[in-house]
Amino acid sequence: MKLGIGIGWRPEIAAEVEALTGVDWVEVVAENLCADHLPDSLVRLRERGVTVVPHGVSLGLGGADRPDAERLAGLAARAELLGTPLVTEHIAFVRAGGPLTASPRLEAGHLLPVPRTWDALEVLCENVAIAQDSLPVPLALENIAALISWPDEELTEGQFLAELVERTGVRLLIDVANLHTNHVNLGEDPAKALDELPVEAIAYVHVAGGVEKNGVWHDTHAHPVTAPVLDVLAELRSRVDPPGVLLERDDAFPPGGELAAELEMIRATLRTAGSPSGARTGTRTGTTAPPAVRPGARDRTAVAQTALLSALVAGTPAPEGFDHRRLRVQSRALAAKRADVVAKVAPELPEILGDGYRAAFLGYAKSRPMSGGYRRDALDFAERILISGGLADPVAQRRLTHWWEDRSGPRPPSRTTRIVRAARAVLAGK
Repeated sequence: MKLGIGIGWRPEIAAEVEALTGVDWVEVVAENLCADHLPDSLVRLRERGVTVVPHGVSLGLGGADRPDAERLAGLAARAELLGTPLVTEHIAFVRAGGPLTASPRLEAGHLLPVPRTWDALEVLCENVAIAQDSLPVPLALENIAALISWPDEELTEGQFLAELVERTGVRLLIDVANLHTNHVNLGEDPAKALDELPVEAIAYVHVAGGVEKNGVWHDTHAHPVTAPVLDVLAELRSRVDPPGVLLERDDAFPPGGELAAELEMIRATLRTAGSPSGARTGTRTGTTAPPAVRPGARDRTAVAQTALLSALVAGTPAPEGFDHRRLRVQSRALAAKRADVVAKVAPELPEILGDGYRAAFLGYAKSRPMSGGYRRDALDFAERILISGGLADPVAQRRLTHWWEDRSGPRPPSRTTRIVRAARAVLAGK
């Protein structure tokens, strides 16, 4: 299906997106939609004939666990609601631990790279097959950006994706900004990856901005698209005419005029890159197929991913072979993202805590890995403050107590609940 030129729809820029000319389609984060109704802006766009594609971020198809049936059902419901021609997700893991490792469940709150090994490929392919059987439309998967790489990988990124497509028939969502990120951070050649890809499997392409700090490229989606990213887009265009190309922006949203200018840069890059010489299947040179059956692949993947995520969010020792400096960079990035997202889903917390919010949250994050979603994380953070002495300002303490009680819902009277209720009683008596 030919999608054309699109932009990521976000509530913060809904009006700007509606006003843009020449936008053929939009992509929306699936988890940000209700399963039974659409925001008015998306309704209007669909009435104008604009295609809307849901883009999932929480399935974790590269994780050791099989896909969660409830999450899959939610993604399927959103696909039905939107009448979309396809849905997309990521080649990543987002959680680890649990029954497979008999350890606490850990949530990354972020897309983390899977090891490019035959074990991880087997797990991913089985998970993709489960997802494909559960969805009403075709699935496309996105390559992700990474700050860290796994030791002892057996396949390049291009080979890994080519094998995935051959085994499952899944489509690809190629993010050229992520290819550039991995070039800067991991030394991987975008042109080589594109040469190895089955480009005929590309459903569409992402383009996004980022920023380089201390030799590390951060795929922020909050900065303008840079020339090197457009160069990778041109490389891709010289190999294939992609069915769709989409501009992503997730934060620090600019005026509509700047978004329009970035879309025009993308169009200009596609026009001037030249026509492809013909679609090529991936060049899988240097790969040797593993045995047909590899017992224990899921268990081995679970142990490896849990050890890595625990080092990143729980302060356990770094697994052997990883770059310790990069792990520290990734760990800090995960904690900072947690603080930022919790501030968005629970804006009352930084309002109540003021300038002390960020330091307090980062201190909390060092000892409390995320085990649920961000809303659960916000409640756990507030609980930790309340049971560790509370706030010096009685007004702020009262507001935080009320906030926690209003959102905690019906729960057994745990020690935390009793302490919070006691604190409220004391405050009420002042």
